[in-house]
Formats: sequence, C-alpha cells, structure tokens
Amino acid sequence: QVQLVESGGGLVQAGGSLRLSCSASGRTFSSYAMGWFRQAPGKEREFVATIAWTGRSTYYATSVQGRFTISRDNAKNTVYLQMNSLKPEDAAVYYCAAVETRLLPVSQALYDYWGQGNQVTVSS
Repeated sequence: QVQLVESGGGLVQAGGSLRLSCSASGRTFSSYAMGWFRQAPGKEREFVATIAWTGRSTYYATSVQGRFTISRDNAKNTVYLQMNSLKPEDAAVYYCAAVETRLLPVSQALYDYWGQGNQVTVSS
C-alpha cells in the first residue's frame, strides 16, 4: 500500500504561483510513476502531468504545458507540482496519484493510489 498526502493548495490571484507537494509513505516510492490530476466543479477529473520513476521523463497536458512543472525527490518520497502563471480555469481540486510502472501513464484508470485532493482557487 502507498499513502499519498497532498499539501500546498490555497487561494492565489491570476498570474500568481503555487507549489503543490505530495508526500508518499508505504512501499518504495522510487518504483512509482507519479501523476497529478485535477477536477473542477461540474467537470470530470482530468490529467495534468506525470513523471517517471527516475524523474528523467515527464509529460504534460497541453493546457498546462510551459506553465506547470512536475518534479520529484525520491530521497524525500515527495513529488511536486510547480504552477506558474495561474489562470482562473486552473482552479480545481488537485490529486496526486501513484502506480508502480516504468511508463508515463496519462489515464487515471492506470493509477492505483490516490491522495485526498487539495483545493486550488484562482481569483481573477
């Protein structure tokens, strides 16, 4: 089992920045690909970014490419999502997720473990 706990959400003005963190406990964190997803009110949960177990490969949704950066520190069992140039449409509950794989999963159906979610609010 892997337990994931997100932190770092909150309220920010449009154009501002936030960094989300996701701390993992349980099995070997470095074996897991990690992903970030988000769900806005009335919408389905969508993919945001993913990072390989090595940290060397990443992939982003088109909507956040160039503004968000996913990274990980395997020594701290933590994955991060740095969000810059935030827009009101980025407001959502953000979830981190984990799956033991060497691939870069985009589909949320492929992830086995999920955090509880963290609210990000962007004011215009």
